[in-house]
Amino acid sequence: MVRRHKRIVVAYSGGLDTSVIVQWLLENRADEVICYTADVGQGEDLSGVKDKAIKTGAKDAVVENVQLEFVRDYVYPMIQAHAVYQRHYLLGTSIARPVIGKRLVDVAHEYGATAICHGATGKGNDQVRFELSAYAQDPTIDIVSPWREWEFEGRPDLVKYAETHGIETGVTKEKPYSIDANLLHISYEGGVLEDPWNAPKEDMFLMTKSVQDAPDAPETLDIDFEKGVPVALNGEALGPVEMLSKLNDIAGKHGVGRVDIVEDRTIGLKSRGVYETPGGTVLHVALSAVESLCLDREQRRLLDDMAPRYAQLVYDGLWFAPEREALQAMVTDIQQYTTGTARVQLYKGNVQVLGRKAHPSLYDQKLVSFDEAGGFHQGDAAGFIKLQSLRLRLRKGREQAED
Repeated sequence: MVRRHKRIVVAYSGGLDTSVIVQWLLENRADEVICYTADVGQGEDLSGVKDKAIKTGAKDAVVENVQLEFVRDYVYPMIQAHAVYQRHYLLGTSIARPVIGKRLVDVAHEYGATAICHGATGKGNDQVRFELSAYAQDPTIDIVSPWREWEFEGRPDLVKYAETHGIETGVTKEKPYSIDANLLHISYEGGVLEDPWNAPKEDMFLMTKSVQDAPDAPETLDIDFEKGVPVALNGEALGPVEMLSKLNDIAGKHGVGRVDIVEDRTIGLKSRGVYETPGGTVLHVALSAVESLCLDREQRRLLDDMAPRYAQLVYDGLWFAPEREALQAMVTDIQQYTTGTARVQLYKGNVQVLGRKAHPSLYDQKLVSFDEAGGFHQGDAAGFIKLQSLRLRLRKGREQAED
């Protein structure tokens, strides 16, 4: 049975879908609508969003800057875990949904609303991410997903509805694809990109230059980490938002961070996505360089083992799940040793490590040197190899006996 609420908080962007949703909710599901807009660094002018929401029919609207929380509490912990989905996707959209989902519920509580609403479609991942994040905060909250309920079959129907109700949408035919942006990345999906054979047009990209247009001279960066968290760039201490913003600008100029993949959505469909993640790409490479000095072999192996599992959890919307939190506790414990500096060079879409230093470090130059004896007795390696080869020798011996 469809429930009508006195008040619903809707995730509002001011675009076509959410503008239509406000009016649709008032007609079908709510007496009052409160719009919530999270500034996660999408680079849009949000100064007029509140007025637009109220003009569209909302009772009130909240526009909130959550960039610091987003980078510090979500992006950085995820990068510490080296979470990469299906080898390439750095999870820029995925990681933004938990912070928005959490704040939707917080605002619902503040306004006494009994439901929240989002504009994610029934074919995508975001419906899962928003709703799992919300239920983790309040298991009693009701969630309205118009795309799973209403009669509209696609965006042309929404445009007609908006025109009928005098709703301004700003929809044009100049950008025949969907864009989602935040401080970590920009994603492009749908429209002309739905054919995996269609190459994205160069004028689509907003954060990165093409490698052809990138500078002909490389640029070198020194990035300092403390306990696996980036804290300074070229000797200048920077907070999370400033750090990622600067790295985006610098790395984007050099064409770093473009990815074009076909991925497996949580619900089972395959989807083509094009992504720009310049600053995040640099941080992954730089952090690995410092880890190589600071972490024990088995600690690094644990991170490598956990990373795909962690990435899957983030992709599937399970940021607030106990298993993700358990993995994070282990990641944080391991990264307490990762303090040092990585020197990287950016050039024509590539990030190359030039050097790394750390104190204290597990790297012992005297011990590993080919030029001096150090504290390592090379003859000890014979016994190690004997033990390592035992199962191989036994297996081969068995095969020979059978012959």
